[in-house]
Amino acid sequence: MAGVEESDVPGGNDSRLETQILPVDISRIHDIESINYNHPLPIDWNLSSDTATLLKAARHLRETAIPVAFPTETVYGLGADATRRDAVRGIYKAKQRPADNPLIVHICSLDQLRSLLQPQAPIPNGSEPNGHINDFHDPIPAIYQPLIQRFWPGPLTILLPNPPNSILAPEVTAGLPTFGARMPSSPLALVLIRLAGVPLAAPSANASTKPSPTTAQHVKYDLDGRIEIIIDGGPSNVGVESTVVDGLSDPPMILRPGGVSLEQLRQCKGWENTAIGYKDCSELEKAPRAPGMKYKHYSPKAKVVLVEHRDLEEEGSVVQRFVDQGARRLGVLRTKYWKPLSKAFLLELSVSKPIPSQSNGSLNGPRSFGTAKSPNLPAPIPHVSISAHDIHLGTSVAEIARGLFSALRALDLEGVEVIFVEGIDNQEGEGAAVMNRLRKAAEEVI
Repeated sequence: MAGVEESDVPGGNDSRLETQILPVDISRIHDIESINYNHPLPIDWNLSSDTATLLKAARHLRETAIPVAFPTETVYGLGADATRRDAVRGIYKAKQRPADNPLIVHICSLDQLRSLLQPQAPIPNGSEPNGHINDFHDPIPAIYQPLIQRFWPGPLTILLPNPPNSILAPEVTAGLPTFGARMPSSPLALVLIRLAGVPLAAPSANASTKPSPTTAQHVKYDLDGRIEIIIDGGPSNVGVESTVVDGLSDPPMILRPGGVSLEQLRQCKGWENTAIGYKDCSELEKAPRAPGMKYKHYSPKAKVVLVEHRDLEEEGSVVQRFVDQGARRLGVLRTKYWKPLSKAFLLELSVSKPIPSQSNGSLNGPRSFGTAKSPNLPAPIPHVSISAHDIHLGTSVAEIARGLFSALRALDLEGVEVIFVEGIDNQEGEGAAVMNRLRKAAEEVI
């Protein structure tokens, strides 16, 4: 992997880590305020098990170079101290992520974000920032103020200028003059960042190119043996990653669709003319300005066929083509209109079909049917058994987004060879994000 040497991160080339899933119920954490973050806890400190787990994870983030997986409202993230090079390199190693793919920095407060934008600049007149985005000397660009007021904490990442002598590790920005930052709305994520006392660089906690994880079990399936701690806070609520926006350009642009829609952005002052700055395919010819732009993403092991505007049974020739190529276990992801594949349709796929007789690689006249006894007549293909594994994601865009990555993973575990997915209207809410992920995952779009 270019830019990240195996010897630069813990574990070496051959060692395997012991990966633990540690459940945390954020509703049972009531003792956070009593913790002194600058001093170790006394041995007899009476903390809830959930708080103790988060403290263990926070200490791991501060003291080691092995990343920690944790839940956010979008998907599970793989976090590391964004200010330490060895820690950030640990993310790239665990995911096998290309080194030119930048990372998003997760923060728990606006003051923490300001420290990244002006890490060494003194505040005039000795005044202290008061935590409000309307500060006269606020280093956060004014264009983002309406978005922060409306969408933070939440599934929105903003692109910011990386200052000279930045405290961020160079690997976070992948050589770009900017970095992406967001404040997650997940209380568990916010508490973890606060306890760690450092901003966390955190991409999705999956193996690179695979569907993003929305449960702790998804993370373990991909990263077992590569990390030590997975915090289990239950399933993610949104199900697709954050929207990434660039307010430093004119007009402002969406670089990656996500949990905040284009329509919502255009309702904010200064963002009325927001343009689309991404493609629904991998952009291999240039350096990515944001995660998810350059490389193939979100792909299960099975081939994905996205059917955008048609009924699957009406496109029987498409399904038949994959059966003729050897597919026997089909996966189907339905959304608003498709019905489960009928038994009659599956039976039609599985009946014996003749092969035209051939001589010297060409067909001998018109297609004919007969027994295999004559060399000039076609031989029948033996009857094959075709099975279909059907998942209905729901009819609302929110349901579809929440269940998409989980369903792709579930069909992989069923051993399907091809997955047919019913497309949705990409103009509705998070529909653009869903279709962007599907188009990037698909080997064929119909």
